[in-house]
Amino acid sequence: MTETVVGVDAIVKQLHVCLEADLSHYRVDRLGAELAALTPEDSAFILLWIKRMATVHLELGWQFGRRAPKLLASMGQRQMAAWAELACDTYDRQGLRAALQAVEKVENFASRQLEMTAGVLFADMAGILGNFVRGLSGRKLFLEQGEVIHTDSERIFLPAVIACLPDYSDNFQIAKAAVALQWAQIRFGSYRLDWRGVCQSYPDPQRALQQLHGLESLRLSARLAQELPGLHREMTRLRQVMGESLADGWHEFLPILHAPGADIAVSATCLPRAYALPDFRPWSFQGEIRPEAVAAALAARQEREKARLRVKLKALQEDQPLSAQKKPAEKALGPPGFSAQPRDEEGHLDVALSLDGQPLAPPEGVKQLMLSVYLDFGEIPPEYLVPAGDGEYAPEQLGEVAQDPDAVWKGTYHEEGALLYPEWDSGRQHYRKNWAVMRERDVEPVFDDFPRATLEKYAGLVKHLRRSFEAMRDEHRTEKRQGQGDEVDIDALVEALADARAGREMSDRLFLHQYRTERNIAVAIMVDMSGSTRGWINEAEREALLLLCEALTLLGDRYAIYGFSGVTRKRCELYRIKRFDEPYSAEVKARISGIRAQEYTRMGFAIRHLTTLLKQLEARTRVLVTLSDGRPDDYFDGYRGPYGIEDTRMALLEAKQGGVHPFCITIDREARDYLPHLYGTASYVILDGVDQLPAKVADIYRRITTR
Repeated sequence: MTETVVGVDAIVKQLHVCLEADLSHYRVDRLGAELAALTPEDSAFILLWIKRMATVHLELGWQFGRRAPKLLASMGQRQMAAWAELACDTYDRQGLRAALQAVEKVENFASRQLEMTAGVLFADMAGILGNFVRGLSGRKLFLEQGEVIHTDSERIFLPAVIACLPDYSDNFQIAKAAVALQWAQIRFGSYRLDWRGVCQSYPDPQRALQQLHGLESLRLSARLAQELPGLHREMTRLRQVMGESLADGWHEFLPILHAPGADIAVSATCLPRAYALPDFRPWSFQGEIRPEAVAAALAARQEREKARLRVKLKALQEDQPLSAQKKPAEKALGPPGFSAQPRDEEGHLDVALSLDGQPLAPPEGVKQLMLSVYLDFGEIPPEYLVPAGDGEYAPEQLGEVAQDPDAVWKGTYHEEGALLYPEWDSGRQHYRKNWAVMRERDVEPVFDDFPRATLEKYAGLVKHLRRSFEAMRDEHRTEKRQGQGDEVDIDALVEALADARAGREMSDRLFLHQYRTERNIAVAIMVDMSGSTRGWINEAEREALLLLCEALTLLGDRYAIYGFSGVTRKRCELYRIKRFDEPYSAEVKARISGIRAQEYTRMGFAIRHLTTLLKQLEARTRVLVTLSDGRPDDYFDGYRGPYGIEDTRMALLEAKQGGVHPFCITIDREARDYLPHLYGTASYVILDGVDQLPAKVADIYRRITTR
C-alpha cells in the first residue's frame, strides 16, 4: 500500500511539472491515481507521451492523458503512439482546434485499430516505398499521406495505416503492391483517356467508372508481371489470402487485356460488356480512381512542361557549334528542326533526340521533360519540339520563378511558392512535418572594390593556394603489382623470385602503374549570415570565400555557395551566392561582396535543402561545409536550446545517411560543448580567431576533400 501511495505521489509530481498544473489548473491527482494503477511499463509509456505532447501544446497533453489509461488495453502501445503522433501532426498542419478534434475522435480511432495490431503505418513505409517508386522508370513520383490509395499522376497517396491482414509483412507488401499499381497507371498510359467522358454515357457513370477501373487493374497486372515478376507473384498470393477472386464473367477479359500491346483503348472497348457483368470485386491494394485530381494535375503540368521544353530546346539549339549546323543543301537529307523518337520496348523507356536529322544527346533535364510528356500523350506532340521564340514565355509560365521574396513577407504570411521541410522535435521524438517554410533568395550583388582589395591584401597567400591546388589537380597515384607499367615493382619482384626459388609459380604482376587521379567531388558551402556575424566576422567570411573561389577555379571541383538565416520557422531563407552550374565570375564576386548579416541561425532547413541539392548530383564524394560563428539559434519560437541542437544533429545524420559528408568550420570558442554532439569528433575545426578564417579555409578544404 505504501509503495502505491509513493508511486501516485511521484507520478502526480511529474504531471504537475509537465502540464504546468499550477498555472493551467488541470486536476492531475485523479489522472495520477489512474496511471499508478497500471503496470509500471504502461504508466511510464503514457507519462512519456503526455510529456511529449505537452511540449507541443499543454491542452494536447492533458486531453491525451485523460483518455489514455482506459484506451490502452484495447489499442496497445503501438497504436496508442500512432494516435498521439496523428494528433501532433494535425496540430502542426492545422492548429489546435483540429488537433483536439482528432483527440476527441480517439474512440473511433480505437475501434478501427482493434484488429490492426499488425498494421503498417505511413511513417514506416514512406521512406522505403518512396525510394522504391523513384527507382522505377518514368516520371519521378512522391508519396504523401491521404485518406485512401490513389494518384493524381504526380503523387501517390497512401492512408495513415494499412492493416488488411494480421501479419505486418503482408500489410507492407499490400502497401508496396498499391504503390506499384498506381505507378503502372501512369507508366502504361491509363490517363491517356477521358475517364469521365467515356463513362458519362452510361446510366450509372460512377459504376461504369468502377468497372473500367477493374478492367485497367487486370491489364496493368499483366504489365507488372513483365516488369516486376517477383512483386506480381506477391500480389497474386495476397489476393488468394484475401479471397479476392474475379466475379462471374470477368475471366473472359483476361486473354484480351493480357495480350501484348493492350492499352487503355482496349480496356475502353471492353467496358460495354463489363458494365453488363456483376461489379468488379476490388483488390485490397487497388485504391481509387480520381479523374478530377488527375485532370487538374495534367492541366497544370501540360503548359508548364511545354514551355520548359521549348525554352530548353532553344538553349540547346543555340549551344550547338556552327560546324555542327547543316548547310542548306544538307537539310534536305533529314527533317528540319528537332524531332524525337520515344522508345518503349520491353519495359525500357527512353527517347532519342535529333536536330536537323542529326542525332543529339539530350541533357538529362531535357530527356526527363520529354519522357514526362510522352507518359501523358503516348507521343511527343510536334508543337512541343518547336524552340521558343525570344520573350515568348514569361518566367512565371515556366514555374521556375517564385514570387518576390520580399513581397511574400508583407502582410499576412502565406506559403505559396515556398519549400517545406520537416524538423525533428526531440521532445516528442518525432518529426514536425512540413514545418520549416523555406525560400531561396539571391544575394544582391555589390560591385565595389572589395574583391580587388582582398586579393591584393592576400596576394602571397593566393599564390601559395594556387600552387597547392594545382598540385592537387595534377596529383598522381601508383598502383602496385600490375601486369604492365612504367617501372618495376621491387617488392613484387623480390616475392616472385622467392616463389621461384621455392618451386612455386612466379607471378607476372611485377610493375608499378602510375595514373592521374580524377576528382569527382561536389561541395556545398553553407555560410552563416545570422545577425551575430556583423562586423569583422562578416568581412572575414567574405574574404575566405573569395580566396577559396580563386583556388577552386584551378581545381575543377563542382561547388556551390549559399548563405542561411531566418526568423522563426515561417521565414527560413537560403541566399544564393553561387549555384553548382554557375561559373565563378564577376557576378559571383559581387554577390560575395554583397553578403550581409541578416537574422538568426536556424540551421536544420538549410542542411536538409543543400543535402537534397548534393544528392541530385552524380559525384563520388559529396561534402557539405558550414562556416558559422555559433550554435543553432532562432527567435523565441522554441528553436533556441536543445530543440535547435537536436534538429540540427538529426539533419546532419540524414545527410550522412544520404552519402553527404558534413564538416563545420567555426570561430565559436564554446563550440566544444556542442559540435562533437552534432558532427562527431573528427568533422569540425575550431579557429582561435576571426583573423584566421581567410588563411585557414582553403587549407581545410584541401584536407577534407582529399581524405
